[in-house]
Amino acid sequence: MLDKLAAIKERYMRLEEQLSDPEIMQDMSRYKKVNKDYKKLEPVVKAYDEYLMLLARQEEAKELLSTEKDEDMIEMAEMELDEVKEAMTPMEEKIKFLLIPKDPEDDKNAVMEIRSGTGGDEASIFAGDLLRMYTRFFDTKKWKYSIVSENEGSAGGYNRVEIEIAGEDIYGQLKFESGAHRVQRVPKTESQGRVHTSAATVVVMPQLEMEDVNITKVDLKIDTYRASGAGGQHVNKTESAVRITHLPTGLVSESQDGRSQTKNRETALQRLYVKIMDKQREDHNNKVASARKSLVGTGDRSGKIRTYNYPQNRVTDHRINYTSHNLPAIMDGDVQDILDALLMAENAEKLKGADV
Repeated sequence: MLDKLAAIKERYMRLEEQLSDPEIMQDMSRYKKVNKDYKKLEPVVKAYDEYLMLLARQEEAKELLSTEKDEDMIEMAEMELDEVKEAMTPMEEKIKFLLIPKDPEDDKNAVMEIRSGTGGDEASIFAGDLLRMYTRFFDTKKWKYSIVSENEGSAGGYNRVEIEIAGEDIYGQLKFESGAHRVQRVPKTESQGRVHTSAATVVVMPQLEMEDVNITKVDLKIDTYRASGAGGQHVNKTESAVRITHLPTGLVSESQDGRSQTKNRETALQRLYVKIMDKQREDHNNKVASARKSLVGTGDRSGKIRTYNYPQNRVTDHRINYTSHNLPAIMDGDVQDILDALLMAENAEKLKGADV
């Protein structure tokens, strides 16, 4: 573990140097990336430094015990060892959790979709209640959000509503909200006071941004050939036409419209860029569609991940057996404890197979 931490600190120091490099400071996109990587490593390096201080205190106390004859000094050294030992275990656990590889999409912005499930008008009303719960939570986090599409229910709430959320580590905190949320209560539309069970589905997906395509020479196979078609003797006799193959994707682009090979090369590269962008966009859209299909479920009550029971003032997350008897606060946006518990459960599972 110490070797891994030392390597992380070395990278952290290199990134710190790069942040003061004038060449990098002039390239805003590169500077942002370096700064982002630097901040990601900061908690690990801080914990590592604290751990090294504990190790140093431990060694000093042991050395003192091995050489000291004075009883008071020996007692102080033993107290120091006990104090260090007590601090070491939680620090080691903290470092282990920090070393667990994060999902690369955790720090992305997110798109949340809430749909009414089984339960008719009450399901739509509950979908509206969930929207209010989440937006109250977003406000406490100072995240920016906006409703991008909505379909209101006939008795209130929403049949479907989609929200975009922007901020820090959005998807990483919200990704566990995907699934069927079940509510048990007396609906506003119920005249006889009977408790009904209804459901709404929540889907949270990372907001996939189209990044610039980085086309490198090693990824390209460039062929030249004689242009065909009208154009006179020059077109037929000169190998001015260009065909470019992007080896990682197998995409091919050609150009023979220009009179020079240089011009055709530029045109073919531009066409290839567009093709790769289109493929990237298609891949992203397919990924989003696949993710939504796997996350949304049927909207049926039986596929629940969480139950909001109003008569018993209880919220239960069935995946981790988490229960809270403070339903009003949760419906008012106080969901951080639930999110933290879900994240801890995931990290505990990852830690079982982690090499730290």
